[in-house]
Amino acid sequence: MSEQKIEQITNVLKEVVLMSSEDRELQRKKFIPHPPTGDSEKKRRDPEKASANLIEIIKGDVAINTLTPRQQEKEDENVIQGLDHLFDNQFMTAKGIFEEKADCDPLHALALSSMAFLKAVMTSADQDQTMALNALNVTYEIANLQLEATTISSKVSGYFSGYYNYLKKKDNTAINDPVTAPAPRQTGDYPPNGVLRAHVLKAECCLQIAILQLLQESVMGYVKCGLNLRKAYSSYSYVWQEYQKMGADHSAFMDSDTISGVQFGIGSVHLVLSALPAKILKAISAFGWKPDKQLGFILLNQCAEAKRVRSSMATIMLMSYYTAAISFAPQVLTEVYKKTAMDILLDAQRHHPNSALYLFFAGRMARNGLDLPLSTQSFLYTVEVSRGEWAEVAVTNSCRFEMAINHMITGNWSHAASTFDYLCEQHYWSAAFCKYAQGACYEMMGARTEAVLIFAQVSDLVVKKLGGRLSDIDSYVLRKVTMFQKSGYQNLDFYAPILEFMCIWNIFPYVNHDLLKIALDRIQRGLTTIQKCEQVVQEERMLEIAPDTPLPDYFDERASLLVIKSSILNVMGLAEETTLDINWILDHKECILQDTWVVPYALWEAGIACWTLDLKNKSRQVWEMALDHGKHDFEHRLAVRLNLALTLTEELGFTDPKTEPTGEKKLFSIG
Repeated sequence: MSEQKIEQITNVLKEVVLMSSEDRELQRKKFIPHPPTGDSEKKRRDPEKASANLIEIIKGDVAINTLTPRQQEKEDENVIQGLDHLFDNQFMTAKGIFEEKADCDPLHALALSSMAFLKAVMTSADQDQTMALNALNVTYEIANLQLEATTISSKVSGYFSGYYNYLKKKDNTAINDPVTAPAPRQTGDYPPNGVLRAHVLKAECCLQIAILQLLQESVMGYVKCGLNLRKAYSSYSYVWQEYQKMGADHSAFMDSDTISGVQFGIGSVHLVLSALPAKILKAISAFGWKPDKQLGFILLNQCAEAKRVRSSMATIMLMSYYTAAISFAPQVLTEVYKKTAMDILLDAQRHHPNSALYLFFAGRMARNGLDLPLSTQSFLYTVEVSRGEWAEVAVTNSCRFEMAINHMITGNWSHAASTFDYLCEQHYWSAAFCKYAQGACYEMMGARTEAVLIFAQVSDLVVKKLGGRLSDIDSYVLRKVTMFQKSGYQNLDFYAPILEFMCIWNIFPYVNHDLLKIALDRIQRGLTTIQKCEQVVQEERMLEIAPDTPLPDYFDERASLLVIKSSILNVMGLAEETTLDINWILDHKECILQDTWVVPYALWEAGIACWTLDLKNKSRQVWEMALDHGKHDFEHRLAVRLNLALTLTEELGFTDPKTEPTGEKKLFSIG
């Protein structure tokens, strides 16, 4: 793809994200996504290429690092060149550069491990996570070996240097006046640059491992994440303290790439900590840590602006945080982060205009700007520029998933179903979910027979992992299809599976009002069907004195539909109309036994309703109540969302419910 075309997308993207909804429709006509060619769709990697794509680091002889800061910077230029290739989609070229010294130099090893890390984040595949974790663990060992070797060497040389300085000082004291200006600081006043560098590289290995564990969205994953963040922060803090002691002379004692690394590391740790669920954060706070999100932003921006070895990763970290935060809570955080994220993206694309990674974020940003055709086209171009390269499959599958989301947002259920079918075959993320989503799309199209046949395949695709347990998404879809099967799929009329997923993933804010009305009609049909079934049972019971027919129990089904309805009404600006539905869910929460996610997600929607009605303190109160609910579907996903929203209420000063304006009517039965 030409740079001119990519620049065109970028310019339009900048305009679209910030333009009014009236102008957006005119802009859409200029960008109609074109489907990829048939030949490229059939393209697959051959075995030799798959072998070349493997990232494996074998530890070699690790020598003592005695380079001065300037010598180290010159030595690191090779890695910076490799990173430029990486972000210009020349993945195999970058891989070759990093592999040259990956067995003995921890920075080369970390750069190579970072490639595996990025791939694992994009695919969420077990084999890619294992590959990344193995590479990062070996990199950690290489950095630790270099640290130990350098430390032992510096202790020996430090002894003789210190003894020499002592004799020199003693001799000078006998000759000169005792009141003299302090001598300039010497290299021996601080740890050698090689020691500081090794500490930073060790720490980043722990940081990347922690992020991979965080993305597992499991209790054990969060615990391991906390422990690795602790290890990372310990090393980062040591180097940061030495850096601060150096003051204005820091460049004389520390190379700029180590400074870049510590800025990236401490900034990233603070952002990750600020996004962690409250329960996990409390456990980590026992170590004496308190996340400082603003410090994280400042350090990562400084790192990105320096254009050194970790600058591109700092940009990726910032873009990941902003786009994830917006997608978790679009009604609350879109206006807070949208412009900042756009500025960072445009600056990054000025240096790497055809980067597949940045084009991927461009697609996410276009969606945040409510331009779905431009978003889809950005994802298509991302796939195009990565063809024939190391990350082709990872990038293609990630983009296809995002395009499937776009198809759902635009009500294009047929295309969404076929895309999920492809992703299932590729075993992307969760094959069970992709198959479930395919069936749910057919159900939305009214193709009940096809949907049932597809749902019947879901249980065979569920895979136990993460220590023998199911992932949250696999556990959810398995339970849903089991519920469908128990009734012989007759209760599908009581559910709206794909709309339920869109509610949980907070996708409705990107759907236009016409399609929201169609979705609302679908929910209302389900509620009406439940009501009719209840009436039939009641009429049968009225005919007998001691009826055998049990009382109708559709609490789970009705509650699920009502929370979806509330989510749609909130997006449509009808927050006050959610009160009755949410109150019904809260009043009957003891009867909701299977869809355990409904009550806490209903409290989230209650908080959104209050936020829309400018009752910000009430929102905080309701969201804090949602945090009290545990052991439900997608608990950790909701906890992250709640934490992001609650942090914003603190920053805005909405912390005391007593300061809420008086005379407001009670919206929800939460007292």
